[in-house]
Amino acid sequence: MAQFPELDAVRLPERPLHLAIGMFDGLHLGHHTVIDSAVQSAKEDEGISAVLTFWPHPSTLFRPEEPTRLIMSPQAKARVLARMGVEVVITQGFTREFAQIPAELFLTELKRYLPHLVSVYVGENWRYGRGRVGDVALLVKEAKSLGLSVVSVPRVNFDGEPISSTRIRRLLEEGAIERANALLGYAYFSEGKIVAGKGLGRTIGFPTLNLDWTSELAPRFGVYAVRVSREGGPASLPGVANYGLRPTVENTTNPRLEVHLLGDCPIGPGDEVKVEWKRWIRPEMKFSGVEALTAQIAQDRTTAAALWAHR
Repeated sequence: MAQFPELDAVRLPERPLHLAIGMFDGLHLGHHTVIDSAVQSAKEDEGISAVLTFWPHPSTLFRPEEPTRLIMSPQAKARVLARMGVEVVITQGFTREFAQIPAELFLTELKRYLPHLVSVYVGENWRYGRGRVGDVALLVKEAKSLGLSVVSVPRVNFDGEPISSTRIRRLLEEGAIERANALLGYAYFSEGKIVAGKGLGRTIGFPTLNLDWTSELAPRFGVYAVRVSREGGPASLPGVANYGLRPTVENTTNPRLEVHLLGDCPIGPGDEVKVEWKRWIRPEMKFSGVEALTAQIAQDRTTAAALWAHR
């Protein structure tokens, strides 16, 4: 029998359940329209709003030699969904067994695990089931037999083209952070703990915060204007960040995010922070030595300060 393993552990109150379903990578503006519909419906009938999403991306199963690199981790996705008002987040493992569930049985199985399910919310182009043969028309047909409603939300366009996670991934890889942020509807961000570094920045007059953060999708290596906030701390602080391999001083194979705050720094090792990527400044470069690097960092700091002065 087909299974939703992660749903075995789900125990929900006996209230109407409104469920948005999708990969929702990046939680962009198009995703928001789907999820907001579920949240609003739950409020209207005093029900529960939930999201069923998946990990890893299906491409890891069907295209393992070239899997899609995701914009955000399941943990980051869950935090953003909670801020959107979603009460329950279910992350279903995308396994070979799960991928074999016939589209015609998908809702039946879902209803078996979630008996109080009353409505399902998806994007108009959502596909599901074995061979991805399921579409909205089939979903509506199967839902009718189960007494469920289906809400299919049209895609959202930006500059005449549909917003998609694929489009945003491409922009991030190009360093087009402002345009990516416009499609996301919020600033692309990194979250993690500040860890101790080697202290080189401090010796050249530009102390940095080293964020313990990795991402499947690596944005373009370079220098960005950012804002930094600490959990439970003051409002976000302006800064300039370098993301890359530090070719002048280290040339590591592991990308690192380092942030220099433009003012006083109330943040230190052990603090949990959020770094919002706001503006692209320049690509990462290898300099002739520390002196040339220091001069360029000074210029980057001036550039970032000027950007924030006009905000």
